[in-house]
Amino acid sequence: MQRRWVVVPLALVLGAALAGCTGDDDPDPAPPSPTRAVSKVNLTFGVWGTKKETDAYRSVVDTYNAWHAAEKVKVKVEAYGTHDDLMTAIDGGDVPDVFLVSRGDLADLRERNLNQPIGNLLDDRDVDFGDGYSRPALEAFSGDRELQCMPYGISPMVIYYNTKLVDFEAMAEKGLDVPNVDNEDLAKKPTWTLEQFQTAADYASRPRRNIGGFFISPTVRGLAPFIYSGGGQVFDNDEEPTSLAFSSDDTKSALEEVLPTLRDPKLTLSADMLSQKTPLEWFREGKLGMIAGTRDLVPELRPTGVLDWDVMPMPVVDDAATIGDLTGICISSETADVAESADFLVDFISTESVSAVAAAGYLAPANTEVALSDAFLQVGRTPVHSGVFNNSVKYMRIPPLLTNGADLEAAVAAPLKQLMEVEVVDLDVLTEQIDEASRSVLAPPEDPDAPDPGGTESPGADEPDADDD
Repeated sequence: MQRRWVVVPLALVLGAALAGCTGDDDPDPAPPSPTRAVSKVNLTFGVWGTKKETDAYRSVVDTYNAWHAAEKVKVKVEAYGTHDDLMTAIDGGDVPDVFLVSRGDLADLRERNLNQPIGNLLDDRDVDFGDGYSRPALEAFSGDRELQCMPYGISPMVIYYNTKLVDFEAMAEKGLDVPNVDNEDLAKKPTWTLEQFQTAADYASRPRRNIGGFFISPTVRGLAPFIYSGGGQVFDNDEEPTSLAFSSDDTKSALEEVLPTLRDPKLTLSADMLSQKTPLEWFREGKLGMIAGTRDLVPELRPTGVLDWDVMPMPVVDDAATIGDLTGICISSETADVAESADFLVDFISTESVSAVAAAGYLAPANTEVALSDAFLQVGRTPVHSGVFNNSVKYMRIPPLLTNGADLEAAVAAPLKQLMEVEVVDLDVLTEQIDEASRSVLAPPEDPDAPDPGGTESPGADEPDADDD
């Protein structure tokens, strides 16, 4: 439902009241002054994405501006090509009144006081979001028992697969173990095991024709769903991690179960193929059976013309698990127009507005009403099993908030690559190397050259002694 909010300046109300109180001893009252115009409010809305994606945002904003023209409220979209571009602008002091964020930005935003909690603002506008959003989404954007930003997108990692290379029907005819995606009940909620995933990869792989079975990124993010599904943990603490937990017994057990599949050179892309093109490019060209990804791949894959594809959830080792991307909408702590910014946010997260954006195909909405509607499911278009995204949300693991996630991935890149590509003789040694490398980012040692909190200098400083006069 579109909301219209009329803003009447207090000075106008007071002026009208004073005009009615003219005394009798004033023989020549001044003529009534003309009605003052409502003050114009200009808001900025920061977003990122492809042109089609940002055009969807603009369309919603244009509708909002048209509805609120009489109130002199106008929202201007500030669109950036990538998430990093928007964050760079914010780092430089260009903070929009309302802006889109990744969940990974939240710790830094709060540390720098760049956003303001929105729970009371939503309450003041009678917004009941409790039943319309999943608990993981709300918890992901909360802090200090307050909702910091409004969940907007929640996109779990799933497996995209080439239906010609991974042909479940043909595999079943050969007596291979496959998930029963044609069963009516399972079609609504498909699932498969790690063994079935491996079987599919083996069926799709054609090494002599440069066709790989699958690709899983040799990163913390790429391995996380498999570790969680196998009963392991990625971090030593999900609130305030000081290290990765790859050397823990549970995680090593999970790795021992999944690594034989994930690093099988006959099933994945060769180093030579990866040097020529990205895994997504190989998949788009029909040269890769499966690739892990989130909802934003859908519009990229639809217009290929040479690729038939669908989605499945992440394979199950012991229990279903995945990770994913979460986005939210924040209000700047520095906006001069808090009420108008909150009014716009309420409209932008409405079912009608979210449906309009979801129709573009990029967004996996946190709004559950939209997620279950055709605006998102888009029956008749690929992927056939869009419900996989919705079903996977309940199995998402929400990682701890980090301000240095990119630094963490860089610190452990080399040993993780070795873990995923080389036959490891001693898993204990390599996983300990991974955890140790992670500590340099998550719990770095104190700088011995830094001044101590009391302000005294370290021994050997160049300051003269007190007795030297």
